[in-house]
Amino acid sequence: MRADARKNHDHLLAIAGDVITEQGVDASMRDIARRAGVGLATLLRHFPTREALFEALLRTNFDELATRAGELEAADSPADALVSWLRDFVACAHNYRGVTELMVTAIAEPQSALHHSCVTMRAAGRELLTRAQAAGAARKDIDGTDLFALAGSLAWIGDQPAFAPRADHLFEIIASAILTGSATSPSGV
Repeated sequence: MRADARKNHDHLLAIAGDVITEQGVDASMRDIARRAGVGLATLLRHFPTREALFEALLRTNFDELATRAGELEAADSPADALVSWLRDFVACAHNYRGVTELMVTAIAEPQSALHHSCVTMRAAGRELLTRAQAAGAARKDIDGTDLFALAGSLAWIGDQPAFAPRADHLFEIIASAILTGSATSPSGV
């Protein structure tokens, strides 16, 4: 990609990120184009579909979560690593209101532009859960799908004005429910 095209592409992504953070995943492509100072056709030339825009915007975040999980695997405490990654996941998903539904849909649809990034990110969390379970630090009756659902639920809670003030408290409750009695307290992470 030429330097000027890359600059335009990056500018569109930055503006899209801002608009989606403000308005959620239902933000209008027209609003994004208008705020970026380009026509809708220009935006669509870079991102022909809403899903293509989200894939470009979220891929970096999801890839960072997968990388972070790999780094946390080297942590001393599997419980701390799991809770730290869970907290990072919730923060990432909360940045873009409504993204949890997109992730769930993308995982179920292999043709989705977001599918690979979502599956990779979920697998990274599952590995941390498996490691914590092997160490006796996490319940054995949950799996990666359960962890993903709980994390998505926590992100959704943060998106709800009535529940947002309780989001940290509810995170602690869920993290404590995942960990066993022999694990570190989730607030110690």
